[in-house]
Amino acid sequence: MEKDVVQIRCLSDNERYADLINGVVFGGRQVVHGEDIREMDSQTGLWRAFPGKKTVKTGKKFRDLIRKVAMGVNFTVIGVENQDKVHYLMPLRAMLYDAAEYERQASRFRKRVKADRNITDAEFLSGFKKTDRLHPCVTLVLFYGKEWDGSRDLHGILDFTDIPQELRGFINQYPMHLLEVRKLQNTEIFCSDLKQIFDFIRMSEDKKGLKRLVQGDAAYQNMDEDAYDMAVAYTNAAELIAVKEFHRKDGKVNMCKALTELIEEGREEGREEGREEGIIGMIRDNLDRGTAREEIAEKLCRYFGMSSDRAWEYLNEICPAKLSDR
Repeated sequence: MEKDVVQIRCLSDNERYADLINGVVFGGRQVVHGEDIREMDSQTGLWRAFPGKKTVKTGKKFRDLIRKVAMGVNFTVIGVENQDKVHYLMPLRAMLYDAAEYERQASRFRKRVKADRNITDAEFLSGFKKTDRLHPCVTLVLFYGKEWDGSRDLHGILDFTDIPQELRGFINQYPMHLLEVRKLQNTEIFCSDLKQIFDFIRMSEDKKGLKRLVQGDAAYQNMDEDAYDMAVAYTNAAELIAVKEFHRKDGKVNMCKALTELIEEGREEGREEGREEGIIGMIRDNLDRGTAREEIAEKLCRYFGMSSDRAWEYLNEICPAKLSDR
């Protein structure tokens, strides 16, 4: 699964988007609700007016996610960018995303102001009335990797060698709003299944801890399919993707059962040791337990996406079949 596609599909749900904002920005306080979220065009860029020409858009880009968030009679624009790898220019990117959004809003004022005859020279020159106001914009960066070793603000990517401290104080810092998912200590700030998604991702490299987590939280027994996909995509758990269809019903997936089956079959160990070793190990374990060859072949098809013929080839390699076996 494409991680960006999975993440966008999952967080496009208004309730999850509101929950993310409440958790990251408000520490879990229920300030924003799903009905407060409004969709926006994810295309962004810089608008420039050239003498004698119409306002044109340059540097077109697409945001991962961006929404209008109603707050009383006003609204804030909140964007989300997801990173599974460190991007060392992310502070600059986040700053430019916000600047592009402000420029997009300002361009709309220009059109109205230029057509208004009752404005001052300064307002005509600015394309912006003295009483006009832009809506605030925030960009949240979600990082799913192990360690963010890049800068968290613009100063961190600037070379201040021999730059006087007094001048440095005049240079805006532009801090980046970064959430390191794998370092979250308190996921109770989330009320939706974002809690289960983030918990699964942060615990994914601790096999025993992951098993305890999934078995100890009933929500994993009935996960929304989009939530399941996102949790799995950011942990590279290919086997859980492959077996999803066997544990899916009415748009819900029993992750607890899927994960438990994989662990029982030695699939977690097989993933670490390599696909080939995992397949062989699973066959031998099942043969030792007296599992029917037909059932082993079916499991190979289910867990490893094999064809029936390929599954029987593996079986016959490990333990040659008698004519009556197939």
